[in-house]
Amino acid sequence: MSQFAPVPYAELNSRQKENYNFHKIAARMAEYGFNCLRLTDDWQGADFIACHIDGETFLKVQLKGRLVIDRKYLGKGIHVAFILGDAAYLYDHDRLVAHLEANGLIGDDSVTWHEKGFRSWPTPPSWAINFLEEFRI
Repeated sequence: MSQFAPVPYAELNSRQKENYNFHKIAARMAEYGFNCLRLTDDWQGADFIACHIDGETFLKVQLKGRLVIDRKYLGKGIHVAFILGDAAYLYDHDRLVAHLEANGLIGDDSVTWHEKGFRSWPTPPSWAINFLEEFRI
Protein backbone atom coordinates (compact mmCIF):
# COMPACT_ATOMS: atom_id res chain seq x y z
CA MET A 1 0.00 0.00 0.00
CA SER A 2 1.39 3.38 -1.00
CA GLN A 3 1.76 6.06 1.65
CA PHE A 4 0.29 8.42 -0.93
CA ALA A 5 -3.06 6.72 -1.28
CA PRO A 6 -5.84 9.29 -1.71
CA VAL A 7 -8.17 9.71 1.23
CA PRO A 8 -11.85 10.11 0.31
CA TYR A 9 -13.09 13.63 1.09
CA ALA A 10 -16.16 12.17 2.83
CA GLU A 11 -13.88 10.52 5.39
CA LEU A 12 -12.38 13.83 6.53
CA ASN A 13 -13.66 15.69 9.59
CA SER A 14 -14.78 19.31 9.24
CA ARG A 15 -11.37 20.82 10.09
CA GLN A 16 -9.63 18.46 7.68
CA LYS A 17 -12.12 19.39 4.96
CA GLU A 18 -11.40 23.08 5.53
CA ASN A 19 -7.64 22.43 5.22
CA TYR A 20 -8.19 20.35 2.09
CA ASN A 21 -10.37 23.05 0.49
CA PHE A 22 -7.86 25.78 1.36
CA HIS A 23 -5.03 23.94 -0.35
CA LYS A 24 -7.12 23.12 -3.43
CA ILE A 25 -8.15 26.77 -3.81
CA ALA A 26 -4.63 28.06 -3.06
CA ALA A 27 -3.19 25.75 -5.74
CA ARG A 28 -5.65 27.07 -8.31
CA MET A 29 -4.96 30.67 -7.33
CA ALA A 30 -1.20 30.12 -7.73
CA GLU A 31 -1.88 29.62 -11.45
CA TYR A 32 -3.19 33.21 -11.52
CA GLY A 33 -0.20 34.68 -9.70
CA PHE A 34 -1.57 34.61 -6.14
CA ASN A 35 0.13 33.46 -2.96
CA CYS A 36 -2.43 32.48 -0.33
CA LEU A 37 -1.69 33.07 3.34
CA ARG A 38 -3.84 31.15 5.80
CA LEU A 39 -5.02 33.09 8.84
CA THR A 40 -5.35 31.55 12.28
CA ASP A 41 -8.60 33.38 12.90
CA ASP A 42 -11.20 35.15 10.78
CA TRP A 43 -9.51 38.52 10.23
CA GLN A 44 -12.06 41.05 8.98
CA GLY A 45 -14.18 38.12 7.83
CA ALA A 46 -11.38 36.39 5.92
CA ASP A 47 -10.01 32.86 6.31
CA PHE A 48 -7.02 33.72 4.14
CA ILE A 49 -5.41 36.55 2.23
CA ALA A 50 -4.53 36.13 -1.44
CA CYS A 51 -1.59 38.34 -2.49
CA HIS A 52 -0.98 38.84 -6.20
CA ILE A 53 2.50 39.05 -7.72
CA ASP A 54 1.69 42.60 -8.91
CA GLY A 55 2.28 43.70 -5.30
CA GLU A 56 -0.95 45.71 -5.29
CA THR A 57 -3.80 43.19 -5.31
CA PHE A 58 -4.80 41.67 -2.00
CA LEU A 59 -8.04 39.71 -1.60
CA LYS A 60 -9.70 38.86 1.70
CA VAL A 61 -11.14 35.40 1.11
CA GLN A 62 -13.74 33.48 3.07
CA LEU A 63 -13.59 29.75 2.38
CA LYS A 64 -16.94 27.95 2.14
CA GLY A 65 -18.20 24.54 1.18
CA ARG A 66 -20.95 25.97 -1.02
CA LEU A 67 -22.38 29.12 -2.60
CA VAL A 68 -23.30 31.52 0.21
CA ILE A 69 -24.23 35.11 1.01
CA ASP A 70 -24.09 36.58 4.51
CA ARG A 71 -24.89 40.07 5.77
CA LYS A 72 -21.83 40.02 8.04
CA TYR A 73 -19.64 40.12 4.90
CA LEU A 74 -21.38 43.10 3.28
CA GLY A 75 -19.14 46.12 2.72
CA LYS A 76 -15.98 44.30 3.88
CA GLY A 77 -14.47 43.56 0.47
CA ILE A 78 -14.83 39.83 0.99
CA HIS A 79 -14.43 37.26 -1.76
CA VAL A 80 -15.88 33.80 -1.23
CA ALA A 81 -14.21 30.64 -2.51
CA PHE A 82 -15.81 27.22 -2.83
CA ILE A 83 -15.33 24.01 -4.74
CA LEU A 84 -18.09 22.39 -6.78
CA GLY A 85 -17.03 19.07 -8.29
CA ASP A 86 -13.97 19.75 -10.42
CA ALA A 87 -14.69 23.48 -10.55
CA ALA A 88 -13.59 26.12 -8.07
CA TYR A 89 -15.09 29.58 -7.75
CA LEU A 90 -13.83 32.79 -6.17
CA TYR A 91 -16.52 35.47 -6.29
CA ASP A 92 -16.95 39.00 -5.00
CA HIS A 93 -19.55 38.61 -2.26
CA ASP A 94 -21.07 42.11 -2.54
CA ARG A 95 -21.29 41.85 -6.31
CA LEU A 96 -23.27 38.62 -5.99
CA VAL A 97 -25.65 40.20 -3.46
CA ALA A 98 -26.15 43.22 -5.75
CA HIS A 99 -26.86 40.86 -8.66
CA LEU A 100 -29.41 38.94 -6.59
CA GLU A 101 -31.21 42.08 -5.49
CA ALA A 102 -31.14 43.75 -8.93
CA ASN A 103 -32.59 40.67 -10.62
CA GLY A 104 -35.16 39.69 -7.98
CA LEU A 105 -33.36 36.44 -7.25
CA ILE A 106 -33.61 36.77 -3.48
CA GLY A 107 -37.33 37.15 -2.98
CA ASP A 108 -39.26 38.50 -0.01
CA ASP A 109 -40.10 34.93 0.96
CA SER A 110 -36.46 34.10 1.70
CA VAL A 111 -36.64 33.88 5.50
CA THR A 112 -33.00 32.89 5.81
CA TRP A 113 -31.82 36.05 4.02
CA HIS A 114 -34.34 38.64 5.21
CA GLU A 115 -34.68 37.50 8.81
CA LYS A 116 -31.51 35.55 9.56
CA GLY A 117 -29.13 37.44 7.28
CA PHE A 118 -27.67 34.57 5.31
CA ARG A 119 -28.51 32.23 2.47
CA SER A 120 -26.72 29.26 0.96
CA TRP A 121 -27.23 26.89 -1.92
CA PRO A 122 -25.77 23.36 -1.62
CA THR A 123 -26.26 23.00 -5.37
CA PRO A 124 -26.17 26.35 -7.17
CA PRO A 125 -29.21 27.03 -9.38
CA SER A 126 -28.69 27.70 -13.10
CA TRP A 127 -28.74 31.51 -12.66
CA ALA A 128 -25.88 31.14 -10.16
CA ILE A 129 -23.78 28.98 -12.47
CA ASN A 130 -24.23 31.60 -15.21
CA PHE A 131 -23.25 34.44 -12.84
CA LEU A 132 -20.31 32.50 -11.42
CA GLU A 133 -18.77 31.57 -14.76
CA GLU A 134 -16.52 34.65 -14.79
CA PHE A 135 -15.35 33.76 -11.27
CA ARG A 136 -14.36 30.19 -12.10
CA ILE A 137 -10.73 29.45 -11.35
